[in-house]
Amino acid sequence: MSGRRNPWAALGALCLGFFMIMVDTTIVNIAVPVLMDDLDAGLGDVLWVVNAYVLVYAALLVASGRLGDLLGQKRVYLVGLLLFTAASAWCGLSDDVASLVAARSVQGLGAALLTPQTTAFIALLFPRERRGAAYGMWSGVAGLATITGPLLGGFVVTRYGWEWLFFINVPIGLTCMCLVIALVPGQRAGRRTGLDLPGTALVSAGLFALAFGLLEGERYDWGTISGPLSIPAVLALAVVLLLAFAWQQRRSRHPLIPGALLAHRDFVWSNAVVALVTFAMAGSLLLLMLYLQTALDLSPLRAGLTTAPLSAAFGVVGVLVGRRSTIANSKTLLLAGLGVYATGLAATAYTADPGTSPWLLLLPMLVCGVGLGFVFSPMSNLALGQLDRSLAGAASGVYNTTRQVGNVLGSAVFGVLLQMLYAERVVDHGRERVGELPPEVQRTFTETVDDMATAGLEELGSGPDGAGTGGLPDGTARAFERLVDDVFTQGLGEGLRLAMLGTVAVVLLAMLSCRGLRRRGAPSKEDISPVAQPRESDGVGRAR
Repeated sequence: MSGRRNPWAALGALCLGFFMIMVDTTIVNIAVPVLMDDLDAGLGDVLWVVNAYVLVYAALLVASGRLGDLLGQKRVYLVGLLLFTAASAWCGLSDDVASLVAARSVQGLGAALLTPQTTAFIALLFPRERRGAAYGMWSGVAGLATITGPLLGGFVVTRYGWEWLFFINVPIGLTCMCLVIALVPGQRAGRRTGLDLPGTALVSAGLFALAFGLLEGERYDWGTISGPLSIPAVLALAVVLLLAFAWQQRRSRHPLIPGALLAHRDFVWSNAVVALVTFAMAGSLLLLMLYLQTALDLSPLRAGLTTAPLSAAFGVVGVLVGRRSTIANSKTLLLAGLGVYATGLAATAYTADPGTSPWLLLLPMLVCGVGLGFVFSPMSNLALGQLDRSLAGAASGVYNTTRQVGNVLGSAVFGVLLQMLYAERVVDHGRERVGELPPEVQRTFTETVDDMATAGLEELGSGPDGAGTGGLPDGTARAFERLVDDVFTQGLGEGLRLAMLGTVAVVLLAMLSCRGLRRRGAPSKEDISPVAQPRESDGVGRAR
């Protein structure tokens, strides 16, 4: 590293770009109905506007982390930021869905190049004993981004139009570029060992197939896509490609994932923990937003405000805990945070009832946010803080990929779990209560309940439509509609609460996985990489 620069100012500049791309993973979701109208497109086409970004982003994180090691993190970060900013302008200027999907794919490429460099730079800017506070800042930015996406998206779409969801990135991106150039020290590129192209192709294709299968599975009812191509076939292909990647890495001269990473106990177990935590986070947020907007009939903006305490506490506590986080106390902080998070999720499941006031959820949301604030900084510190700086890019790519895959898996798995539980509970309640109606409408009621049970998650938001009441006396029709509504609400509410308890079980499994972490984080032989060791820096460019 060169130049005498403030490492905190440099990290702040880097986190501005990270904040922007994190916001863009969720900000577009709220504009889906508007995009369908303005672009005259179907739901499936518009969902590709959301998913194209995530697919490319998830597929390229491992390769881009290694690219930062080879070409220099600052150079790769700036290229990613430039691509993301230019693609944002392209998104805003798009006048058809095909152009918008293409532009979002380029955005995903830019985001993938940028993200691993942010955590890699923490290892490059800070000595080991100061990295906990830096990871706390990084975690706080992630927490703030989760609240900003839905709230900012709702405001911008309502006031200015969907195009400004993307145009707003242009001045932010250009500002960030200037700050990074001015504040972030450059560094020499790594040894010219070359990029492992076969490994890059295998892992990128495997992660793309995995993300595609999980993101698109619900739309195709986990069955046939076209001809012989099906979701199970895509997921099987993903497994084959990733296994081939693992086999190829053992034989590669310059692997994307150096063996020193896999030999590091805390790195391996921290990745297992982060996969489980992000799995639970994504699943619980999906369930919570469905509950708030369907069972409680809140608008997207009000639903976002209800979850604001979670994100705000996550951001603030993450920064504060990061200041106290060291390698020695990270495992203790992590376990405490997971315990508090599991308690918050359990309280949310207990509180979430169709008749509950949204105000009663504020305390459980706050508890969840505090718990997550205790989790991410120590977890990042354990995964990345002990590694040699020459492994920073590769380690960051793997860690961020694990995080992203956990998010995609959580949404997909808990979406399917909710559908199964919802269908079961709706049918059960329908059978229990059909006797409350006159015999002549009981068959129609049973058919209506069965239709509700087999409807996909996309139809949940509309609730029961009152079909089947035509020609009935007014009193019977009202009783029919009220009973259908009760069965729908009870079935959905119970399904959501049971699925939420599933997220608690996942967090408890993450706590169990912490047993694999070393009790104390004192440096061991695992912390010394077998590759050439650059001299340590004090974080402002002076070699020690």
